Parts: sequence; structure tokens; C-alpha cells
Amino acid sequence: MARPTMEDVAARAGVSRALVSLVMRGSPKVSAARRTAVLEAAAELGYSPHAMARSLASRTSHVLGVMVSDLHNPFWAEVVDGLDGHARAAGFELVINTGGRSPSREQQALRSLTSFRPAGIALLGPVVASSAITAAADVPLVLVSRSSRLSIVDTVNDDGRAGSALAVDHLVALGHREIVHIDGGSGSQAAPRRAGYQVAMARHGLTPRVARGEYTEAAGAAAVRSLRSPFTAVLAANDLNAVGVLSALAEAGLRVPEDVSVVGYDNTWLAGLRHIGLTTIDQPREEMGRLAATALISRVRGERTAAARLVVQPTLVVRATTGPPRTQ
Repeated sequence: MARPTMEDVAARAGVSRALVSLVMRGSPKVSAARRTAVLEAAAELGYSPHAMARSLASRTSHVLGVMVSDLHNPFWAEVVDGLDGHARAAGFELVINTGGRSPSREQQALRSLTSFRPAGIALLGPVVASSAITAAADVPLVLVSRSSRLSIVDTVNDDGRAGSALAVDHLVALGHREIVHIDGGSGSQAAPRRAGYQVAMARHGLTPRVARGEYTEAAGAAAVRSLRSPFTAVLAANDLNAVGVLSALAEAGLRVPEDVSVVGYDNTWLAGLRHIGLTTIDQPREEMGRLAATALISRVRGERTAAARLVVQPTLVVRATTGPPRTQ
């Protein structure tokens, strides 16, 4: 069967196509009775407005593109929740794709999003080259968990340096001295988290030890297996990375936190699972999504031109994976 059209809805409801269009756009100029008639006719026919067609017809897009670098990381699902809730309340819909943590795939995903002619685009944790971001900036752009100096691009980040310092301070207060940081490699915001760890270790008179990693479970496990000298605590790149750390420690016969303490980063739902109980650094995920949507929509509506540099403060969430080091 052909997809029902606005004309079909108008005929079923006994009104004009123009009135159906007003109802679908949420116009207050339609009476309650006619609105009900149109919505009932649309429901009976299974009609829903096509966002792209509506945007092209009105020359005003109500679509926001969202590129998620890593769909496997639950952190981004919670950011999207916050972004989607605020965008829908403002009358926008989302089109979402992924770049798979690959610069070339992200560049392709960004080109695909622009083909939808969105009002604006949010890039979540992007690793794509800055030149590709600049090339796409003919529409408003916001980056989440990535910094930028481009005046045409807004950013939303947590204070990664402060977050890592919170983790180090917590572990040192418990008595740890041999603290390893498994970093996020070339991933977004890995550098400030690494720097925060190094500065905090130096402040406590301790020697930093950074193991190269990625924001993945496999990288966390591999990094732990590669460590040769003793350690009593690990600050993981993120919660997924920390789960890999926990797995590798269990394989080695080491208990958490009796033998090794582990701290993650993000405070996703994964960290709160009872059988994991991960001590972690909390980023306010839904708030970051809401801030991204707010920044994007204010640009779309022409309410400002200056770049927004929004920074949220991380907090420490203590659970079951940290404790004092065992007596040597």
C-alpha cells in the first residue's frame, strides 16, 4: 500500500490540506474540534509527517543530526536521552548515526547527516579531524566531550583534569602509592584526564604510570595484562575500560579491592550494577545532552553568535571496588 499523504488525511477528516499541515506543525490557530478530527483521521490511516519533506517545503528544518562516535558505550545513550528530551520539547526531531570511533567513518557519517539538511548537528565524542568539522560548519555544530577553538562551534565538556584528580586523591587517601592510569589513547578527552592524573600524582609526590589504552573493555584487559611492575590501584579510562580491568584482574587471581582497587570514569548504569559496584567519576550525562541541545537550538534560532564553552563539574562516586591496599 502507498504511504498515506496529507491529502488523504484531509479527505478523511473533511478539511483542507492546509489545515492538516497546521495541525501537524502544532499551530495554535486550529480549533480543538478540527484538531481532533485531523488527528483521528491520521491515526486511522497510519499517517505520520515526513520530517525531511516538511523541512524542504517550509525551507525551515526541524531536524537535528546526532553523530555518536561509539554506540557500544552506554555513556552516550544517556547523553542522547538528555539531548532528545530537550530537542523534542523545543519542536525538533533527531536523526542519529555512528562513526564507530574511526576518523574516516566519522567523516562519512558527518557527510551523511548533512544530506538530511538538518538545522544543526551534535557530534558526541568525535575523533574526526578538525578540518572535517570546519567543512561541516555551514550549519550550527556542538561537540560533546571534545574541545575546539573554532568560534563557529560550541562545546560541552566535563572538567577531565579535575575528575582524574578526584580519583587520585581518593586512592591516595586510602593509602595507595602505586597507582596506574590506563588512558583513552587518542580518544576524545583522554588528554585532559591523563594530564589531571599526572598532575595529581606529582602533587602527592608519586610517580605517574600511564598505560596506553582505549575507551573499550578489551583495551582495559589488555593494558592490565601488559603491566609488569607491582601496582595496587588502577584509574581506568572509562567505565567500559574498567570492566575489562576487573576481568583481567580476576583472571590473574587478584581480588578487588583487597589486592587491587579500581576506579572508572563516567558513572554509567554499568558502574551501578550490583555485581560490579564500580567506584567511578560521575559526568552528569543527561545534563550534558541537555546543554548540547540548548546550545544548538540557540544557534539555530539566531539567538547568539559567540561560541559557547560549557563545562560541567565531575564528582566522585564511591562503591565497592576501592579500599585500602593490603599490608605488604
